Amino acid sequence: MDLRAKLLDAAQPVLLYGTTPPRLGTGAQEIEAAAGKLAARLAGLPLDGLVVYDIQDETGRTGAPRPFPFSSTVDPRQYAAILERQLGRPAIAYKALGEADEAQWQAWLFEAAHLHRLRFISVVGRPTSGVRYPLTLSRALRVAVAHAGGFTVGGVAIAERHTEQRSEAARLLAKGLEGCAYFISQTVYHAPPTEALLRDYLRDCRGAGIEPRRVVLTFAPCGRDKTLAFLRWLGVNIPADTERAILGAARPLEKSIEICRDNLRRILDHSYAAAVPLGVNVESVSINRDEIDASVDLFHALREVLAGK
Repeated sequence: MDLRAKLLDAAQPVLLYGTTPPRLGTGAQEIEAAAGKLAARLAGLPLDGLVVYDIQDETGRTGAPRPFPFSSTVDPRQYAAILERQLGRPAIAYKALGEADEAQWQAWLFEAAHLHRLRFISVVGRPTSGVRYPLTLSRALRVAVAHAGGFTVGGVAIAERHTEQRSEAARLLAKGLEGCAYFISQTVYHAPPTEALLRDYLRDCRGAGIEPRRVVLTFAPCGRDKTLAFLRWLGVNIPADTERAILGAARPLEKSIEICRDNLRRILDHSYAAAVPLGVNVESVSINRDEIDASVDLFHALREVLAGK
């Protein structure tokens, strides 16, 4: 079964692995080598697909200083196409809209379809709210869904912004009506916000008389204080006791895997899990070898939990 069919089939689990492209300016041979190294690491995993992120500066999203300096990357479409060829799995390319207008968006989609031969994209809105942009997220989604390239279009789900004042569940419902076939969550390190989001999303879908779209839950191993700080800067909810448990453990990475596994179990232990199609995406946000290797261990651990739901 191909990735599109699995994303759309509520009876099927979906397993993804997320990565970032090499830094901008990396030579072609080095890009190929990086993709080859990742493909070798992932070759034995029962992956349905890859996720290639579009890394943005995001300084307008928060006043907190960035833990690591921002560095532009190779075009996610380019790296996604290379990974597809090297690993033999489909890749989802993220696209942050930024300042793009509709003509630029159409051009990006044309190149994604015809130059990079991609079939899956995930559209990300802007990190700064309250700013007027030339192309709205809702319009961008409709254009992508209707494009001749035949994309399977997804979006993002951020449980941390699901509040009484601003419903992320309502946003997911609206994006689904605009053509999003799936959503990939922000990294989860605290289960309750995701539990609330999935519960309310199912309620809203039933109220609107539509089937909920697939929600792929993202998890990442973490064994260092700097990695935790970066996740927090990205907006991930990491409780203080979770941080203490990881950094105080004799084996921090093993502890983080245990916490991620327990969080997935808690999220699945609700009635909505039988109605909202779920999946797992494991990502590595670190350049440290041990944290990258731990992402494979995390994948196996979460796959077992998802299989036993």
